[in-house]
Amino acid sequence: MNQEWKNSMRLRVDMNNMFDDYVGSGNGIAAGDVEALIPALKAAQKSLQAARGTGMLGWMTMPYEQEEIVADILDAAAEIQANFDTFVVLGIGGSALGPTAIQFALNHMRWNELPKEKRNGKPRLYVEDNVDPERLAALFDIIDLKTTAFNVISKSGATSETMSQFLIIRDALIREVGDDWAKHIYATTDAARGNLIKIVKAENMRMFVIPDGVGGRFSEICPVGLLPAAVCGIDIRAMLEGCAFMDEICKNDDLFQNPAMLGAAAKFAAMRKGKNISVVMPYVDCLKYMADWYAQLWAESLGKKFDRNGKIVREGQTPVKSLGVTDQHSQVQLYAEGPHDKFITFIGVDRYRNVMPIPGAYEDIPDISFLGGHTQNELIQAEQTATEFALLKQEQMNRTITLPEVNAFTIGELMYYFMMETAYTGELLNIDAYNQPGVEEGKNATYALLGRPGYEAKRAEIEARPAKSDRWII
Repeated sequence: MNQEWKNSMRLRVDMNNMFDDYVGSGNGIAAGDVEALIPALKAAQKSLQAARGTGMLGWMTMPYEQEEIVADILDAAAEIQANFDTFVVLGIGGSALGPTAIQFALNHMRWNELPKEKRNGKPRLYVEDNVDPERLAALFDIIDLKTTAFNVISKSGATSETMSQFLIIRDALIREVGDDWAKHIYATTDAARGNLIKIVKAENMRMFVIPDGVGGRFSEICPVGLLPAAVCGIDIRAMLEGCAFMDEICKNDDLFQNPAMLGAAAKFAAMRKGKNISVVMPYVDCLKYMADWYAQLWAESLGKKFDRNGKIVREGQTPVKSLGVTDQHSQVQLYAEGPHDKFITFIGVDRYRNVMPIPGAYEDIPDISFLGGHTQNELIQAEQTATEFALLKQEQMNRTITLPEVNAFTIGELMYYFMMETAYTGELLNIDAYNQPGVEEGKNATYALLGRPGYEAKRAEIEARPAKSDRWII
């Protein structure tokens, strides 16, 4: 990829409709609101760049330092493609949302339904991220264990959801294939710590490492996300090049040359004006699950009770997933005429990967015949522009991110853009964007309820809650 091509693939972020000049005084932000943040943003940039690759900022150097890892992943992908018809990811949170988002964005939308030859011989992909007892039962109904490989993803090897899936799969494989069961398992875990690495060594499984400093919601650009993508034929080197391209752009400390920094500043200013809901609305069906991945990134990173000084701040903004044009007919009524407590991020493209002409017919019915001669490409782009207009007319804040086209490079760009925007916003909020104490409390309570050793005090705390009143149970 030469620099000219990369520049032609640069995403654009249009934030005009977040400002008073366009939205209307009082419901947008003022230029001064953003410009006042420049000193804090320069400090944030200095802090992030100085710490890149260390602590929980390991993800910032991932685009540059994985050539050997990528080669190993591609070797394993070829092995899986040669020996298995199906590849199943066992993970939760970022370990599931990232692979799902990438697969749906970059491969055929009905990948698993295609005959093998139309998948170029690549395996079907399933991502199992819940413990509803009906889910694995349904999976077993449609896969052949003899021709299925499983990717178990857990840094600690103590993730109850993932490890329960692993135990069920292990038992089923032992019954189906006997002593060769471990050849069906590929593990992605910590290099030295935790329970899964012990199992990997004991069972001689092939494994990949989740680097230190890469949390689950930032892990799509390490083996967590790269292995499933490579198995299904996605160009993971191009993804990482897209990340690197956006990273280089984001090294600029000029607010008006750094889209993620400007995005963070505008969103922070909007939050301080009561915009507590962040709607992400792709107008590209293939990016539907990118909104799911974004929702975890934004919610888990910024939803914090305490700031870095230990002060109770209860920061955060609720992410909402929406899809254009589907949700024009279910959610946009609220976005247009409801409270001024949200802003909408549209994600669009310049060029869709297919053109779908609309044939002419029924000339005696003008309400239908006007569509003839157009394309669905024109229609969906017109609907995106129309929704933007409708929101603007109601003084509802919005912005638009546009990809020149959807490919592995631009998806890498988009994901890295959102990660950098999140990092800058965390700095402005003065919170730790990389921990998740609220999640840990729920995990610990689950361990206690299931009798995990060492959690007796937590079990006692749960049991000491006041008894529920029958009055409120109907």
